[in-house]
Amino acid sequence: MSNRQTKTDVILIGAGIMSATLGSLLKELVPDWEITVLERRATAGEESSNEWNNAGTGHSSLCELNYTVGKSDGSIDISKAIKVNEEYQVSRQFWSYLVNSKRIRNPQDFIMPVPHMSFVQGEQDVTFLRKRYEALSNNPLFQGMEFSDDPNKLTEWIPLMMKDRTLNKPIAATRIESGTDVNFGALTRILFDHLKKKNVDIKFKHNVDDIKRASDGSWELKVRNVDSGTVERRTAKFVFIGGGGGSLHLLQKSGIPEGKGIGGFPVSGLFMVCKKPEIVAQHRAKVYGQASVGAPPMSVPHLDTRVIDKKESLFFGPFAGFSPKFLKFGSMFDLLTSVKPHNLVTMMAAGVKNVPLTSYLIKQVMLSKEKRIEALREFIPNANIEDWELMLAGQRVQIIKDTAAGKGTLQFGTEVISAADGSIAALLGASPGASTAVSVMLEIVKKCFPQHLQAWEPKIKEMIPSYGVPLLQNPALINDIHTSTARALGLSDTKEASLA
Repeated sequence: MSNRQTKTDVILIGAGIMSATLGSLLKELVPDWEITVLERRATAGEESSNEWNNAGTGHSSLCELNYTVGKSDGSIDISKAIKVNEEYQVSRQFWSYLVNSKRIRNPQDFIMPVPHMSFVQGEQDVTFLRKRYEALSNNPLFQGMEFSDDPNKLTEWIPLMMKDRTLNKPIAATRIESGTDVNFGALTRILFDHLKKKNVDIKFKHNVDDIKRASDGSWELKVRNVDSGTVERRTAKFVFIGGGGGSLHLLQKSGIPEGKGIGGFPVSGLFMVCKKPEIVAQHRAKVYGQASVGAPPMSVPHLDTRVIDKKESLFFGPFAGFSPKFLKFGSMFDLLTSVKPHNLVTMMAAGVKNVPLTSYLIKQVMLSKEKRIEALREFIPNANIEDWELMLAGQRVQIIKDTAAGKGTLQFGTEVISAADGSIAALLGASPGASTAVSVMLEIVKKCFPQHLQAWEPKIKEMIPSYGVPLLQNPALINDIHTSTARALGLSDTKEASLA
């Protein structure tokens, strides 16, 4: 073991979109802080941030039906949809700032305009979609949304999905042209390339084996070089644990009381992918349907146009599954080793509560390719099994904790856990994750650096004009943000920016 000790101001664990975003924010706010990034893989964005491991939707609630819930009085609760959309607007503003200040050269390398749609079948779901449309389309965040239950109009919007469809039940869709496809893998790599130029020390193939508090209040990390096996100590005043599914284990090793009683539930996923140009050319949209009964929220079926390496393909899925790994490149013992005395009761309660979910996930794993094609044919009636290949998506680890709803509650979403003194923070959870990265990292800035906030605020407002402003009370500002970010990110003219 090497006794070499390296001190730095900030250590970011994990080279995914979250660390890339926090590093980029901090470099703008305090350029002279020394930042080190530690990543156990060989390149940035190989896990959940990778473009083949996520839906790349640019989650903005334009099409995701699980962000709007029908209430018992028949009305629709759109509060979560508003929150996610507002957070995505924050991301767009920060990316636009990076483009306008020449930190990012070509936004088309990571973001493209692709219409967002919701598609439903059956009277009950059509009624729900119409009510959802009425609730959202009056809101300035969702301007431009259209609704139709006319098969002829739907054939214009989604020809591939309407071809050979048996119209024996009502169908309907909503459409909003200002949706996006975001390549979060490419964005992660672009941000790390920028950080490298800003003298951020990025160490690939370096695994954090342990993390503990030093006597002076800083954090000491035991870091192992994956290739050589040599170990060194690295200390920092502030540590961010942004290692996706790997974050829970490191949070537990830190020993902070805020991390006690929290467990993780891993969910794997598969996508079907079509790369045949003659099929891909017939569909240009991200179309979300309703999740089947018993399915977790991240298993809402959707048929997406994706733009990766300037090539378009279609993704359908995800099909959920179960693996005890917390990372795609993780260990089969990840789930087992995450069970500690302090979270044992919580984990057991979750196990009892989630028997139906576990059984659903195991059934999903066992699905034959024929069964998966049946699910795809709900979207593309004449889909041919030969045209689609199966691809393993990234692992997601949902948070398990005790809440007002009871012991061992499974939480869907992302959550920041930080020490009382703000010296360490970890990001746990999954979707809508990457799309809301800037908001989530600003929350960490607020929680962990309160003493600097007043001095940093002018710069934050320069980067994110809507910072601290309730958007819904400022429709003119919403309009400004939509227009200025669309221009900066090359989304203004759909036809011009399209690959067509």
